[in-house]
Amino acid sequence: MIDLADDLRQAADAVALLGSSSADYEALADAAVLSGQKQIAAARRLLDTRAAWMAGTIARRSRPELGHSGLAAQQGFLSPEALIQKWTGSSKGNAHKMVAVGTMMADAEAAEKQVEAALSSPNADAAEVAEFEAKVPWQAPIARAVTAGTLSVDAAESIRSGLGQIDAAVTAEKLGAALEALLTEASSLNADEVFKRARRMRDRLDEAGIAAREKQAYDDRYLQVYRLRDGKVRLNGLFAPEDGEFVLSTFDSIIGPRRGGVRFVDPERAAWAKKMQDDPRTTEQIAADSLVQLLKIAGEADPGRVFGGRRPSVRMIVTEKALKTGQAGQAEQVNEHGPAEPAAHGQIEGNPLPISQETIDRLLCDTGTRGIKFDDNGQIINVGRDERLFTEKQRAAMAVRDGGCLWIDCDRSPAWSKAHHINEWLKGNGYTDLADGVLLCHPHHLLLHNQHWTISRTGTQHWLRPPVEVDPKQTLIALPSKRANL
Repeated sequence: MIDLADDLRQAADAVALLGSSSADYEALADAAVLSGQKQIAAARRLLDTRAAWMAGTIARRSRPELGHSGLAAQQGFLSPEALIQKWTGSSKGNAHKMVAVGTMMADAEAAEKQVEAALSSPNADAAEVAEFEAKVPWQAPIARAVTAGTLSVDAAESIRSGLGQIDAAVTAEKLGAALEALLTEASSLNADEVFKRARRMRDRLDEAGIAAREKQAYDDRYLQVYRLRDGKVRLNGLFAPEDGEFVLSTFDSIIGPRRGGVRFVDPERAAWAKKMQDDPRTTEQIAADSLVQLLKIAGEADPGRVFGGRRPSVRMIVTEKALKTGQAGQAEQVNEHGPAEPAAHGQIEGNPLPISQETIDRLLCDTGTRGIKFDDNGQIINVGRDERLFTEKQRAAMAVRDGGCLWIDCDRSPAWSKAHHINEWLKGNGYTDLADGVLLCHPHHLLLHNQHWTISRTGTQHWLRPPVEVDPKQTLIALPSKRANL
């Protein structure tokens, strides 16, 4: 500990020599600025390590079983995080991070000391030593790296939360191997990059759980709209990654010029972008006004018409393995021994969370998503074809033909439905022909892909085939048009 204390003092002295005002820092040469930034980062890392140790100590002395005699309770706080946030002036998230990392470090240190004591004992028993070693948490290398100063507390929390916890599918051994690989490159990455790497490693270890996590994210969605005392209306919401990325894409397409976005070559688009940049409203006001305008357009739309205008684009990254896995999906469903290998997964561009095979199928079928296909070596194979999209005239014809969502007993109008490819466009080389498209509302489109229902056509009659879990005989269900009789 003496060496660590000396390191802290030396780091603090080096930072103090940089100056004591903005003017002092402005006077530094470029080389000194870059060097100074590294010195400040080193000093902060050393201080953060101690802050984590302290947070872990406060947490242990405030544990729930101590009741009102706990340290935080004695000071009038309901939790150690609340005490730390108040006394440090930091955010709630930062307080939780310090407690989580500090507790992890303390648990790892205590377990490793037990192993050392057992090994140094003259009466050491191999079974007893093995028992102590088994109690050393798999996160112990994270704690050692933070203590050694080779890993920041931010990166440690990114690894801890990104790799997750032990469960039936992911053992301590698997997490330990993933951690070893991650720590070799963590020093060259920032905390956000480390989290993404850790999250992807976890997803590779537990691909079967992607669909469950995806469903949970979808179930967690909400939108609250309520009136305040002064008459103003507040919105507060949470969206699953898939829908959230579409919302982001929508608003990015509206306020892009404000963010230094695409420089339009088309004169009309360039004029619109210039007008948007010169607009006296704030970016947030433009976003608010645009949302109201979008709602007005939707409210005034003809419910018997499928929207066929230009939609914001959401790109999905998918490997060739995922497509091949999906093509064999029907065979795997009826195989009592399960699939021969774990399911593949894809990713929505810009979002760190993976998407399941079912969502890949559905998004490639949807008109607002373009698939970018990679091989196993990360080389782009293709970026889809624009002609996969149904035209506005085709969608209008489907609206008249189907009369709304074609699912059994669904009363959603064409305006609330989307065009679904019966023959999956990218995997099954489906054609964008009117006869091979049907209208489905968003919930039933989700249900079809996630539960593996299928729709087929015989002449002009469409049929719905349930999965074997619903009907072992997979009896076809007729899907008559919902249009009113003329």
